[in-house]
Amino acid sequence: MDHFAHRDGVLHCEDVALPAIAEAVGTPVYVYSAATFRRHARVFREGLAGVPRKHLAYAIKANPNLAVLRLLADEGYGADVVSGGEMARALAAGMPASEIVFSGVGKTPAELARGLDANNGGGIGQFNLELEEEGEVLAALAAARGLRAPAVLRVNPDVDAGTHAKISTGRKENKFGVPIDQAPAMFARLAALPGLDLRGVAIHIGSQLGDLAPLEAAYRRIGQLVAELRGAGHVISHVDLGGGLGVPYKPDDTMPSPAAYGAMVARVTDGWDAELMFEPGRVIAGNAGVLLTRVIWVKPGVVHPYVIVDAAMNDLARPALYDAWHDFVAVSPSGTRMVANIAGPVCESGDTFAMGRDIDAVASGDLAVFRTAGAYGATMASTYNSRALVPEVLVDGDRYAVVADRVTPETLIAAERVPDWL
Repeated sequence: MDHFAHRDGVLHCEDVALPAIAEAVGTPVYVYSAATFRRHARVFREGLAGVPRKHLAYAIKANPNLAVLRLLADEGYGADVVSGGEMARALAAGMPASEIVFSGVGKTPAELARGLDANNGGGIGQFNLELEEEGEVLAALAAARGLRAPAVLRVNPDVDAGTHAKISTGRKENKFGVPIDQAPAMFARLAALPGLDLRGVAIHIGSQLGDLAPLEAAYRRIGQLVAELRGAGHVISHVDLGGGLGVPYKPDDTMPSPAAYGAMVARVTDGWDAELMFEPGRVIAGNAGVLLTRVIWVKPGVVHPYVIVDAAMNDLARPALYDAWHDFVAVSPSGTRMVANIAGPVCESGDTFAMGRDIDAVASGDLAVFRTAGAYGATMASTYNSRALVPEVLVDGDRYAVVADRVTPETLIAAERVPDWL
């Protein structure tokens, strides 16, 4: 469910008509619904009601806007970060350092140190280790500060999530985690280091998962690992189960609900006696945003016309990267339909959002939206073709605010330098 709906023939975000935002801010522009973020955050939490001990950390990479993070912090969410920059955003948004989980396969020593030094030297809540050397470096950094860094070891269960290859992370050939068969010996070596409080294990097999079966298989494997580690005398107090629940992009998509996911988790983890950690991202942010765009031209084509919009692959990269589907809806539909290709103005044939799709009929100057763009939209935007960086707007009831400015080519040029010798 989201809070984007047509009223009197005009698409609204909550109580704000989208043409009003287009007039004030221009297009393209991301528009987010605060009510949808809040609802999804609460529904996910409610879905895990059967899990007695849990920690919820929003995956910042899905949508790192400071206003979004503040909103989710108010809903009681911590942060799952994968870079020093994301950690800085979480802290700037008011998320407690103790609620931050630092994931990611390429954390640098400087980033590890930054995590230890956060919270006036109290450090962040947890480091998810991706390899033994990383654990050794973190242990040395922590020991030099008189600390024991709270950490878990991420394992790779060799489970195919059944999702797009570029967002699958749990197969043995993926770069994430350590092979599960090597985990017990590695855990023992790392647990002996004085600078580490190695308190558990972590797992994450991919994103946009539409089937709970791979998750259940992965969780059962990590449950066996927990039992093996405890049998060897290790104290396992935390198990990080990651995120990855999918969202419906097409009108007829069906995805597991947070309630169904929570029921599976409660059943599989019964008796684990550990705090379970979750990192939802897309499932909270995806349907909370749209990319509002204006039609520049409807260009005749050999097979179908091309609807050329002012949004492009630099604003919304998912279709170019993953052949992803985003529903295209007219802001003020006429009631008629057309079959067309939808493309942006970037000088790439890959700057195409859809081919031969049945859509609302549109003409030059009309407004439309790409739906389900609240996750992996603005966060992946670039300035390719020297285009402006797309702005973001947050709507809350009948009010809205620009929460990220349009960064213009002039601003970008001002940050560049031509050396004197040219």
